[in-house]
Amino acid sequence: MSSTEDEIKKAIVTKRGKLPSKWIVWLGKFVWTSLWQIMMSKLAPRNQSGAYIRPSSEFRNVVSTTEGNFYQPFSGRYQLYVGLSCPWAHRTLVVRALKGLEETISVSTVSPSPLEGGWVLDQEENGCRTLAQVYQLAKPGYSGRSTVPVLWDKQTNTIVNNESSEIIVMLNSEFNQFAKHSTLDLYPEKLREKIDWWNEKIYHTVNNGVYRCGFAQTQKAYEQACNELFVTLDEIDTVLSSSRYLCGSMTLADIRLFTTLFRFDVVYYGLFKCNRRQIQDYQNLGAYLRDLYQLPGVAETCNLDAVKHDYYGNLFPLNPGGIIPCGPDINLLEPHKREQVGQGVMM
Repeated sequence: MSSTEDEIKKAIVTKRGKLPSKWIVWLGKFVWTSLWQIMMSKLAPRNQSGAYIRPSSEFRNVVSTTEGNFYQPFSGRYQLYVGLSCPWAHRTLVVRALKGLEETISVSTVSPSPLEGGWVLDQEENGCRTLAQVYQLAKPGYSGRSTVPVLWDKQTNTIVNNESSEIIVMLNSEFNQFAKHSTLDLYPEKLREKIDWWNEKIYHTVNNGVYRCGFAQTQKAYEQACNELFVTLDEIDTVLSSSRYLCGSMTLADIRLFTTLFRFDVVYYGLFKCNRRQIQDYQNLGAYLRDLYQLPGVAETCNLDAVKHDYYGNLFPLNPGGIIPCGPDINLLEPHKREQVGQGVMM
C-alpha cells in the first residue's frame, strides 16, 4: 500500500472503527445537496421561497364547430399523445372513455426516459422517436417543455393543444356527433360556476399541490403545500358525506380530482411526502375513488404498474436508488356503496 493510500485509509477510519469521518460525511452531503439542487432546478422550477412553479402550457388552439374555426371536429383527424403514468394525460383518457370516443380519437403512448431526458414514443411516428421531436415537427425551433397530453392534428401535422384542462372540455362537447355517449355532459351550463370553483381550488391545492409537496426545495414551502393539500382533502371528504360527486352529478371536476387520487396512496403519499393520511384512511374519499374507478371504461385507462415504475424509477432526484416499492395493496374493485349518497347521476 502506498503512503497516499495509507493516508486516505487513516482519514476515513476513526477510533471507533471503520466509519466515515465528519468531514467525509459533510463533503458527501455538500456534493449530493448541490447536485440535487441542480437536478431539481431542471426538473421543477422554483421561486425564491423554494416553492415549485409549474410552467404554463404553450399550445392553446381549440377544436370547435364555431364557424371559421380552423380545427373542426372530424372522426379520425385527431389523436392524443399520452403517458400512462401522467395524471394530466390520464384526464383525457378518462373523458375519451366516458364519452365513447375511442373510435374517433386515436391514442399514441409515450414513456419517460431518464437517459433521453423526456418522453419517448412507444412506436416511432412521422419520423419522430421522442415527444420533443413531435413538438419540433409541429413548431420548428421550439425550445420549451415537451409535455403530455398533446392533442395532435393528423391532417396538418401540428399540435392543437397541450393543456389538459382545455382538451377535456373539447372532448366533452365538440365531438358529440361521433360519441357513443353523446348525451353525457360532464360540463353542463347550469353547474359550470360550481365546477370551475372546484377545479380552481383542487388544481392549486391537490392536483398541483402534491407536486408542490414533492418538488418543494425548502421546508417552509413543503409545509405550506402539505397543509393546503390536506385542508382541501378534509373539506372534500366532508362534502362527499352528503353528495355522491362534487357537484351532485358527475362532472369534469370529479375527473380532474380522480387522476390525482388514483396515484395518491401509491406514489404521492411516500415519494412526494404527502404522508399525513392515505386516501383509503378517509371515510368518504376512498369509496369515492372506487366509485369513479368502477365507472364503465375508466379502469381500462388506469395502469398502477406504469405509475409506480415511472415515478419511482425515473424521478432520480427524489429516489436516487431507483427502488420501486412492492406496496401498498389497494383493491379498487371493492364495493363502494355510494349509490344512495346524495342525488348523483350515473350514466
